[in-house]
Amino acid sequence: MQTTKKNRRIFIFLSIILLGCCVLSLSLGRYPVPFDQTLAILLHKLLPIAPGWSDTMANVILNVRLPRLLGGILVGAALAASGATYQSIFRNPLVSPDLLGVSAGACTGAALAIILHAGTAMVQFLALICGLAAVGLTNLIPRFFRNHSSLMLILAGVVVGGFMNALFGILKYVADPEEELASIIYWTMGSFANIKQPILQALAPGMLIALIVLFLLRWRINVLSLGEREAASLGINVRLIRGLCILCATALTACAVCLSGAIGWVGLITPHFARLLTGEDARTLLPASVLIGATLTAVVDWLARNLTGAEIPLSILTGLVGAPMFIILLLAQKRKIQ
Repeated sequence: MQTTKKNRRIFIFLSIILLGCCVLSLSLGRYPVPFDQTLAILLHKLLPIAPGWSDTMANVILNVRLPRLLGGILVGAALAASGATYQSIFRNPLVSPDLLGVSAGACTGAALAIILHAGTAMVQFLALICGLAAVGLTNLIPRFFRNHSSLMLILAGVVVGGFMNALFGILKYVADPEEELASIIYWTMGSFANIKQPILQALAPGMLIALIVLFLLRWRINVLSLGEREAASLGINVRLIRGLCILCATALTACAVCLSGAIGWVGLITPHFARLLTGEDARTLLPASVLIGATLTAVVDWLARNLTGAEIPLSILTGLVGAPMFIILLLAQKRKIQ
């Protein structure tokens, strides 16, 4: 009972922090908008609020910052949920969402689209398709060897990821160094600048469905974290449940990379901080990871937009923030053990 109350307070606290970061991100920037005006613009279609803001304010909030913020929150939540799911299923705290080669495949697809000058929408589409294709190939290898263990799946992910990185290297080698190569490198460093309302509307429903499925499977993820034999002895269809969890986590990661490019550290460190707050239980670990991941990407995106005159790629900031945070995490775990 006390644990339940404690977790409820933690979730309320994390939700308040996320909402506060959202309001700050929408209000503060190169074109600042007062907080009360920001809230009024967001609520005026739901409540009878008399317009007291300019058209420019409304355009900046609703058409520029809001789609970007929602996309960033969705990306952070997706990467965090994928990382927490993979780490629980494979019982490895160093597992990240690109374990099965999805990020390498997505980068290869995006690079191909950039070389073909296919446009932003096609870059995102090919990134999604190639990311999913890479994971599909990863899942075919264990079937070929008739070995469906978690270890074989991880090894297959390493092989496919290496192969996709080789293809990605070839594409960078043949790309025009003045234009195409620079675009490829910038895309792989991550940015929310290309998140527009149409692509967000296309991908958000599928991402939300995948998140809901993982939330519904949380107690089964707990059982899978005990090991394959133990889960089978408790009546769990290991191949089916593990495959469904991997499918949802992979879809989330592929959609996240499609929206923003490759962003490191988010899916790795957020589940660790969630464990410090709620413990190993996936029923509380998963929602805590989602809230922390969404908050982290919202904060990092605001920093990327406002620290300098030019926008900073997200992977630079997540690396600068993530590495010290991981050290703090290790120190906290050391004190906990002592």
